[in-house]
Amino acid sequence: MARSGSTDVLVVGAGPVGLMLAAELRRAGVSCRIVDRLPARLPYAKAVGVQPRTLELFDRMGLVRDVLDAAVPMRGQLTYENGVALGRIDLVLPPEVPYGFAALPQYETERVLEEHLGRYGTGIERSTELLAFAQDPAGVTSRVRTASGTEEEVRSRFLVGCDGAHSLVRKGLGLTFEGGAFPEEYMLADVEVGWGLEPGYGVRSMHRAEDGTVDDLLVCIPLPGTGRYRMSMLVPPELSAARESGPPAGDGVTHGLEGGTAPALSDIQKVLDRLSPEPVTASALRWSSVFRISHRLVDRYGEGRVFVAGDAAHIHPPTGAQGMNTGVQDACNLAWKLALVLGDAAHPRLLPSYDAERRPVGEEVVGRTVRHAAEGIQADRSDPETLMLRQAQLLVGYRESPLVTPLARDDGAPLRPGDRAPDCGGLTGDIAAYPVRLFDLLRGREHVLLVYGDHPAGDSAADLAAAARELSGGRMVTYRILPADGDSPDRTGTPHHHDSRGEFARQYGPGEGAAFAVRPDGYLTACLQPPRVGALKEALGKAFAP
Repeated sequence: MARSGSTDVLVVGAGPVGLMLAAELRRAGVSCRIVDRLPARLPYAKAVGVQPRTLELFDRMGLVRDVLDAAVPMRGQLTYENGVALGRIDLVLPPEVPYGFAALPQYETERVLEEHLGRYGTGIERSTELLAFAQDPAGVTSRVRTASGTEEEVRSRFLVGCDGAHSLVRKGLGLTFEGGAFPEEYMLADVEVGWGLEPGYGVRSMHRAEDGTVDDLLVCIPLPGTGRYRMSMLVPPELSAARESGPPAGDGVTHGLEGGTAPALSDIQKVLDRLSPEPVTASALRWSSVFRISHRLVDRYGEGRVFVAGDAAHIHPPTGAQGMNTGVQDACNLAWKLALVLGDAAHPRLLPSYDAERRPVGEEVVGRTVRHAAEGIQADRSDPETLMLRQAQLLVGYRESPLVTPLARDDGAPLRPGDRAPDCGGLTGDIAAYPVRLFDLLRGREHVLLVYGDHPAGDSAADLAAAARELSGGRMVTYRILPADGDSPDRTGTPHHHDSRGEFARQYGPGEGAAFAVRPDGYLTACLQPPRVGALKEALGKAFAP
């Protein structure tokens, strides 16, 4: 068996989650290889919803413009029952949120991420399949079959399985994958229709039987292109993959695209004839398939030097476009932690925090999407603003994380350690003649300390910046944010901006002065008011090496 050179991280699976992980690792200077058993990117519009929180992460990476250029806005949903319009849901977010909801075929998301990864000199090793792996205290030895058919031994310090619902990495770790499966099967199709419905709105049209059950369903999500939609609908018996293939084999997980007879355009048209809000003819069928849904969650997100992310860790109904976006956040969470470990700069509790932070998120998403699949998103009892923020994944946070120190008391401040670091605009500097957003300062950075004002009981910005550099091994950058009418600081070398519109003060509630530590995935490690070096040391010491 051939032996290849070693690498820091071997990533298995080149879907959006694996590509995100590899790109973030390379951005942090970590060497990695990414392998995928498929010979090419699949041309299927599977995961099509890109959430505002995911766009924020893409912004941090510097690739959001490429995504926005390829996507179309997702403005809301029109709902119909038995031919009667029930109303509409508008996807409206607070004005300070920089991005709205978007729709983009999964293969386009993968293309953008693959091109971004290529800028770091790393490409996907196609037609390369993981066969087995074994870990020891120093690393992981993996056996792969390459495109030429030869077997190769790969040595890495860590292995991450982003290899989907039937993950070999998950099975190799012996993780449980508890849950169940939906009895219904769905047809998926990428088609064009020429109806007069508002562009940018999804359509949910259903037929409810006399006993109150939904016995017919059509869901349409807009895609880039004139009148183009990804449609899903219940499968008629003659196209059932379960009837053709029998019981599931292997791990028993029935989730994702199935083989067998692909629905024809005539099959899609029959459903439109029954459920379309207006008479319409489907055309330009790009692809179709039968789709089966499970809802499952692993008992833990890793063991030793091997981890799972995305569908390898959690699968659930595609309601609300939560799956791919949750997996992308898994990857972003894990990447910066692996980078610190590989740089010999991590506290021992850092890697275990991946499971502690992300598994509760996976559990919540699985439960919520199962409820929404059964009852519809409109059945959610949250107030409309909370519902939208949750769907946008802007409420994901880690207040219970072992990496944060809870505030001693509730002082009414809007943010807590573990919360998402929100964006704000109107920051003006001494050189640029135009205001910038906070996310402009965070873009391309790893760990950032934001020091606001001058708290009379706090330490100086210069002392805080020096401590941040020392405690992080030079990895943390400091910015000063000054009140709109604040005096410019003395020249200590710390970049500064004025909060000219007061947006930072409204979003962060810093009072007379405060400091906020922002980690690479855009969450707050610390909220210090007053800002003191001792408190900063305690907060950063939970992630960085003593």
